[in-house]
Amino acid sequence: MSHWLITPVVLPAMLAAILVLMVREHIVVQRALSMAGALALAAIATGLFWQASDGTITLYQLGNWPAPFGIVLVGDRLSTLMVLLTTLLAPLVLLYAIGSGWDARGRHFHPLFQFQLMGILGAFLTGDAFNLFVFFEVLLIASYGLMIHSGGRERLRAGTQYVLYNLLGSTLFLFALGTIYAQTGTLNMADLAGRVAELDASASGGIRVAAVLLLMVFAIKAAVLPLHFWLPDSYAQAPAPVAALFAIMTKVGAYGIIRFYTLVFPPDLEITQGLFDTWLLPAALLTLAVGMIGVLGAVRVDRLIAFSVIGSMGLLLSAVSVFTPDGIAAALYYAIHSTFATAALFLLVDQIKERRGEAGPFLVHGRPIEGGALIAGMFFVAAIAMTGLPPLSGFLGKLLILDAALTSPLVWWVWAVVLSGSLVAVVGFSRAGSMIFWKAHQEGPDGPVDCETAPEIEDETAQPGSTKGPISPRPVLPMIAIGGLIALLIALTVFAGPVNRVLSATAAQLFAPEPYIELVLTTPGKKIKDDPHAVEGDHGDAADLAIDDETSDATGEEH
Repeated sequence: MSHWLITPVVLPAMLAAILVLMVREHIVVQRALSMAGALALAAIATGLFWQASDGTITLYQLGNWPAPFGIVLVGDRLSTLMVLLTTLLAPLVLLYAIGSGWDARGRHFHPLFQFQLMGILGAFLTGDAFNLFVFFEVLLIASYGLMIHSGGRERLRAGTQYVLYNLLGSTLFLFALGTIYAQTGTLNMADLAGRVAELDASASGGIRVAAVLLLMVFAIKAAVLPLHFWLPDSYAQAPAPVAALFAIMTKVGAYGIIRFYTLVFPPDLEITQGLFDTWLLPAALLTLAVGMIGVLGAVRVDRLIAFSVIGSMGLLLSAVSVFTPDGIAAALYYAIHSTFATAALFLLVDQIKERRGEAGPFLVHGRPIEGGALIAGMFFVAAIAMTGLPPLSGFLGKLLILDAALTSPLVWWVWAVVLSGSLVAVVGFSRAGSMIFWKAHQEGPDGPVDCETAPEIEDETAQPGSTKGPISPRPVLPMIAIGGLIALLIALTVFAGPVNRVLSATAAQLFAPEPYIELVLTTPGKKIKDDPHAVEGDHGDAADLAIDDETSDATGEEH
């Protein structure tokens, strides 16, 4: 049994312990170890993704206990894709935190960062519903510590609101898991898939309740209307690299919906019919509309980006709600795009706030920004991507979503809301860009701008216990980090064809979960993969499976 699959969980956990117990007073050593760990995770994730790219599904049994009694990690196309997305984002965010000095403005940034990675990666890899809850709690605790990093009254208030909403989600999650266990006697996802399918539809009230509760839990994580209130303040007040890392956090909610409702509660399951087209799709469209209205009405550029995150999640879940292979593939493409675009915008906002003086993040007339041409150019590219204008990946992602929605009975509503939302987003981002970069060089309507009339904002560049004043940033590393995210967006556009083929294969694997279930429940210690040349009957009930032996018993017989 290969141990590579558990490495993305164990490595950041061990590294976090080393950072907090052995080198907590040595910031340079912390930076070196944390960056080395993030790069190692990216390399490991690339290997796991490559292994899964041919359809191979890998199983890891903790303590060598077989499912459903033991805890398992499962690496298929979807989970390794999300792990790779996270580990591509993490080094660039960490590079920005180091280069801008954000990691030195409070205590224990790097250990918390590693624990956050542990929680996110564990949530993507686990094959057990209860351990999904455990990893949710790990990332919640770490994210709260990161959110209030460097202190401040407004940040603490937003962090408290964030924790309260997510604790509500955790409570609902426990209720859902308790209901599921009472009805089925298991929490292993593969085992659940079989037991739920065998339930009598006339006596399945408990499972229906659990399915709705789980959807609510994941909707809270994904900031779906009306459970989105925690996000604008939380993301706007968080330190810039933390907000950039949080770009992947809402995708954990979307991942939970995709995983559970293709494996445990598939679209053809009678007891959950109508859950998506009746409830989730309208909620997703309303989320998109509210997010775009927030973009148009925002008075701070950081809240504008936060509302655009809400809108992007509404768009993503609109594709998920169609629940076809094309819809899931389109949603995954847009998830990759929006993660990089959101992270780049939050980092750019931090540079804008540091260089605008007292005007800070407010959309008011202010002084010209030092190095404004480079930052304006980057903001322009990231804004084009986020609003879905051609030729970048946001435009391609929206085209894929609109095409996938053709099979939905609400297709005209989807097209109307998506296209209208795009127009509103263009207006909102254009207003912000012109106010910050173009009108900064002009006089206000009543004469020269007096920055003392701008609204007061909390000075986030001052360290606790120090006199008020900005920390001297390292000018190169933050720009490299932002440039790296924009380069990933451009690469996603250039290689849209190959990427979409990979995502289509990922969606197809999700809608044919039999290999996943067989591997977890009946072929412990092996890898299993799709084989288009397999002959029916070669492997029992799994007609399209090819099994790569990794272990055999003491007599030489295969398990």
